[in-house]
Amino acid sequence: MDITALLTSAGINIAICVVLLSLYSVLRKQPSNGCVYFTQRLVSEPVKYSDPFCLERLVPSASWIMRVWQATDEDILAVGGVDAVVFMRIVVFSIRVFIIAAMICIFLVLPVNYYGQDMQHKQINAESLEVFTIGNVKEGSKWLWTHCLALYIISCSACVLLYFEYKSITKMRLAHITGSPPSPSHFTVLVRGIPWSPDHSYSDSVEKFFSTYYPASYVSHQMVYQAGTIDKLMKDAEKMYRMLKTIEPQCGKSSMPCCLCGGTTHSFKVLNNEAESVKSKTSVDGLQPTQREKERPAAFVFFRTRYAAVIAAQVLQSSNPMLWVTQLAPEPHDVYWSNLSIPYKQVWLRKIATLLGAIVFMLVFLVPVTFVQGLTQLDQLSHTFPFLKGILKQKYMNHLVTGYLPSVILILFLYAVPPTMMLFSAMEGNVSRSERKRSACIKILYFTIWNVFFVNVLSGSVISQLSVFSSVRDIPIQLAKAVPAQILHVYVSKYESGGQFWPIVHNTTIFSLVLTQIIALGVFGIKRSPIASGFTIPLIFFTVLFNEYCRQRFSPVFKRSPAQVLIEMDRQDERWGTIEEIYNQLRSAYCQYPSISPDLSTAGNTSHHEDKESSQDPESLTPGNQLVKLNE
Repeated sequence: MDITALLTSAGINIAICVVLLSLYSVLRKQPSNGCVYFTQRLVSEPVKYSDPFCLERLVPSASWIMRVWQATDEDILAVGGVDAVVFMRIVVFSIRVFIIAAMICIFLVLPVNYYGQDMQHKQINAESLEVFTIGNVKEGSKWLWTHCLALYIISCSACVLLYFEYKSITKMRLAHITGSPPSPSHFTVLVRGIPWSPDHSYSDSVEKFFSTYYPASYVSHQMVYQAGTIDKLMKDAEKMYRMLKTIEPQCGKSSMPCCLCGGTTHSFKVLNNEAESVKSKTSVDGLQPTQREKERPAAFVFFRTRYAAVIAAQVLQSSNPMLWVTQLAPEPHDVYWSNLSIPYKQVWLRKIATLLGAIVFMLVFLVPVTFVQGLTQLDQLSHTFPFLKGILKQKYMNHLVTGYLPSVILILFLYAVPPTMMLFSAMEGNVSRSERKRSACIKILYFTIWNVFFVNVLSGSVISQLSVFSSVRDIPIQLAKAVPAQILHVYVSKYESGGQFWPIVHNTTIFSLVLTQIIALGVFGIKRSPIASGFTIPLIFFTVLFNEYCRQRFSPVFKRSPAQVLIEMDRQDERWGTIEEIYNQLRSAYCQYPSISPDLSTAGNTSHHEDKESSQDPESLTPGNQLVKLNE
């Protein structure tokens, strides 16, 4: 690929970005799209009406970009929580590292690479990209120290930024733990692997076990039941209510004839009666005859204090580690109910099976990646497909195929990766939605590192020469040879993990730095620069040492809650007299079959209350039935 092909790709991408930003600017101002682009505002504020015919709504504008950049961490924290702030910090951290690396490489590394050989250079636009890589530098060149210096600057800058980000997010997480109101998850422990007894039910076993070994702190428990017909009926009833609710404003207060008796009645009055009927038929108390049969070996156990819950979650409950397995319960909205029915003894088998499935998927993905890599090699492409020779002789088509088409095809194939990894993570047996997403995120990172970096760079040698990695010590050398050749308005948070995604970013960044340093070590070895190689080895050591320090200093806060903080919070609840109120909320918070949904419980209210509710329920917002005043 030459510079012209690269510039062609960059120009097309910039043009597409401008078009997409313009479309976003126009579409976000359309009242019918208010529930798409301003869900957060519709949930928190009453609906405002505006003139649907306005010329300003059809003209793109960029003022929203400035307002986005002016948003502070405090604004994002108030709207989206700690997870939203952490996501934005990830973006900001990546931009900072990219800017530092770009400045160092453009003004220090590229000139050395470009003039690394005694050769007659062409015009810049006709130059091959290889002349800008370290492969163009002569062996034993004294200028290789600039690459070592650049490696030190980028690595040290990334580590410093990582340290301050980790420190800031750790403080934010501690503030979230201490400052958040009492949550049912603070007092709840999820228990799995409950042993089966022919004499009594799982519920009786839980009651007997925790009453015996935690008599002073145990409050009660809530069993997990096998999902079945009742769960489906509740979901269907809720969907039916939402459908009728959208029709009701058109019907007003008019009565509709009854299909059975010919009389008239109010539609929402009937729905309210049906909701009460559903409530009476689907309550857990009404399931007593079949309750024992539908119990699963998992339960939510409630404790009197946060400290007692943490202790019970972290200690080994039985001499058999596969029985009475405990962990802190996720938030009620974070629970992934379908996976709670999975026997705990199957979890490790599922993890192995999903790992093998992910590996197979990564190997299958070699096919499109190899095809994309072949598009950048015109000689090989023309030889494989002779009918393309005439087309590829045209300069514009040449630049389009080698510079832009490979990235587009690779991105289109990559769209299948996140849903596939989410499916694998769901099959893994994770009991919370956030844990499932973290697992999928790790799989996607490994997939990206393998397929987009290693295979995309080494596809020619990996596929054609299976013996390329004949020994472990050859890996840096082989890599060295191959390498040179949006939140404030839209998203409504359903749960909060307290920034637990950040350690994944930290570990991935450290892995990338060490991988880069190992590759650089191999490059300096090939270029016969012992000084640069000697200075790179300490850098690898200090990077690993820095990671170990962060793991000891910050990482435990993301895995366990400090006892000092929890005990102080428990004492504060005792002083304020809120303990009894918390106890009353525990069972309803983790009820697998809620007796009635908040929407159904207000079905018979007046139109004023219905309008207020529609502005607070994000799932009831549909395009076309909301007119919102969207200020630019």
